[in-house]
Amino acid sequence: MTDPAVEAFLQESGLLGAADDLELTRVRELLEDVSALVQSGHDVRDLRVAATAMRELLDAARVFSPWRDRPKLTVFGSARVPASAPHYAMARELSERMAQRGWMTVSGAGPGIMAAAAEGAGIDETLGVNITLPFEQSSNPYVDAESRLVEMKYFFTRKVALTKESLAFVFFPGGLGTMDEAFEILTLLHTGKGGPAPVVLVDTVDGTFWESWQRFIDESVIAAGYLDAGAAALFKTCHSLEEVEREIDHFYANYAGFSAQAGRGRLALRRTLANEHLGELERRVPQLAGGVGYQIEGDALSFDFDGRRYVELRHLIDAVNDLR
Repeated sequence: MTDPAVEAFLQESGLLGAADDLELTRVRELLEDVSALVQSGHDVRDLRVAATAMRELLDAARVFSPWRDRPKLTVFGSARVPASAPHYAMARELSERMAQRGWMTVSGAGPGIMAAAAEGAGIDETLGVNITLPFEQSSNPYVDAESRLVEMKYFFTRKVALTKESLAFVFFPGGLGTMDEAFEILTLLHTGKGGPAPVVLVDTVDGTFWESWQRFIDESVIAAGYLDAGAAALFKTCHSLEEVEREIDHFYANYAGFSAQAGRGRLALRRTLANEHLGELERRVPQLAGGVGYQIEGDALSFDFDGRRYVELRHLIDAVNDLR
């Protein structure tokens, strides 16, 4: 049922007739949800959480909006890493290299790895998403607090802002926050709630942090049947910046985007495939070759997709990128 108050607001705001149908529908849904919450007599704390979350997401949208056409790399890692540490130097150099290639860096805006990434990218190439905590952390000096920083109260809204617009994710060693963020990203990729993207776990040449982490995944999670073994394709451990760059470059060597509709998946590609490539794809990723099979559609590849096989989708992206 149409809410008269919502319709009156839309009329008075000038949105009726000015916004396109999809935009108007989204605005109407948002206003109707807010109106329903107010009228239902919910505890004021519910309203406070909803209002704060909405404000934080909208603040993030305003900060990110001018840079929507720029590729972005989100860098995660411990806030406790000193500037003298090897991981700090690696994070700083990685963001510097990516900035030289046209990528912006997104980070948590705090100290440690977050400061290193922002320092390397430079203040004009960094977007910061800070979290307000009683003991830490203020924004580091390498983030432009006026135009490229958003402050968050909630971790969940912060993670949305850190992940929503980035095309690649890099993790340096860290504690609970870094683990939370790593599992969040991998869960989004595993369930299709986030678009396909490379996830790179970075350590020094002799570092064993991520190998120890992966042993836990292999021996306690996969071995117990809580996760399929193939899910390891969703991330890659690297011990040099050259490896990191190669992993990101390879992911986008030909892959340009993914969409799914009516039981079919579609990979947008940078280069058109040849018919002889289809047999190679069927051999490497037979799980997605059922039904009518792989089909070339101009600069795209389509295939049967049930909305569940996101690990196999990653295998397919890797296979497409390997084709020459």
